[in-house]
Amino acid sequence: MAEKPSVLFVCVHNAGRSQMAAALLTHLAGDRIEVRSAGTEPADQINPAAVAAMVELGIDITAGRPRILTGDAVQTSDVVITMGCGDTCPYFPGVSYRDWKLVDPANQPLDTVRAVRDDIADLVRALITELLPTTTTP
Repeated sequence: MAEKPSVLFVCVHNAGRSQMAAALLTHLAGDRIEVRSAGTEPADQINPAAVAAMVELGIDITAGRPRILTGDAVQTSDVVITMGCGDTCPYFPGVSYRDWKLVDPANQPLDTVRAVRDDIADLVRALITELLPTTTTP
């Protein structure tokens, strides 16, 4: 793994789960981890409920835009975390893949999105502990 590990979060629309995960990882790890997110079929905008759930934590994701997943983004990442895109995610040898089983927050009430956000936060903290074993996470 490179000096600075890189993580790519991938979901279908890049509008909810992957945006929240990327924002949480950036918020908690700062510049110690390179963080990216993308979708196999990007939406037009970020899920407003995801934006609202993140604002509650003091994290603003309104500037984010759903991005299309590219093979290059996958190939240049140390860890690729998929969230519901299944077989549409490209596979490259040497890349570590994880699949986080999370409810899709699209068209869900804010309470459901909050629960997804909190699940993601727990997974992100564990990921930081794994990738940066000498640091402590809040």
